[in-house]
Amino acid sequence: MENRCENCIIRQFNSLRALNKDELKKVSDSKISKKIKKGEPLFIEGQKLDGVFCVRDGVSKLSKLSSNGKEQIVKLTNRGEIMGQRSVIAEDFTNLSATAINDMEVCFIPKEVISNTLNTNPNFSLEVLRHLAHDLKEADDVIVNMSQKTVRQRLAEAFIYLKKNYGEDDNGFLSLTLSRDDYANIVGAATESLIRMISDFKKKGYIKTEGKKIGVLEEDTLQELADGF
Repeated sequence: MENRCENCIIRQFNSLRALNKDELKKVSDSKISKKIKKGEPLFIEGQKLDGVFCVRDGVSKLSKLSSNGKEQIVKLTNRGEIMGQRSVIAEDFTNLSATAINDMEVCFIPKEVISNTLNTNPNFSLEVLRHLAHDLKEADDVIVNMSQKTVRQRLAEAFIYLKKNYGEDDNGFLSLTLSRDDYANIVGAATESLIRMISDFKKKGYIKTEGKKIGVLEEDTLQELADGF
C-alpha cells in the first residue's frame, strides 16, 4: 500500500500534489516501480521518452556531452523530483542524460497519463509550469557560475551545496560520495586539475579526505572562497 501514489508522501514535493483522488489512482494503476543500480542510466541524451520518472529514493546526475565528448553535470536530482517532464510535454528528444549516483528507486509514469491530466486539471498544469520555471532558473544560475566564477570558487561552492543538501555521516564526511570525475564534471575542470585542487584544499585545512570520501572542515572559509572573498 505504501507504493500507491495516494499514500506516498513523495508527491508533496512535486507537481503530483495537484492531482485529485481519481487522478492519483490512475497514476498508481499505470506507473511502474523500478530499481536503478549505481552507475546505470535512467535515460540518455537524445532519447525519446515514453513517460516521466518520479524519484522515490536515491540521487542521479543530469549531464550533457559537449562537442568534444566532455561531460558537464548540470544538476543533481533529489528525492521527490520528476525527471523528463520537458521532453514529454514538448514531445521532444531529451537534451540531458540521467545516471544514478547511488542505488535508486523510481516510479515511471507513462506520458499518456501525464498528457491527459494536463488537459483536464489546470492546477496540475500550473504546478508543472512552476517546476519547469524553477528548472530554468537553476539553469540560468549554472550558466552564470560557469562564466563568472573560477574553478576553485565552483569547487568550494560544490562542497557547501553537498553538505547543506545531503548532510554528513557520523564521521563528518559528506553523505553523498562523488567520484573525482564527477566533481570535475560539476565544476568544469580536468580531473587531474580537480585532484590537485582537492589536495590543496586539504593542505590548507578546508576539507579532509579518506579514499573517495570528503569532509568539510572550514565551511565559513569555503563560503568566503565561493563568494570571491
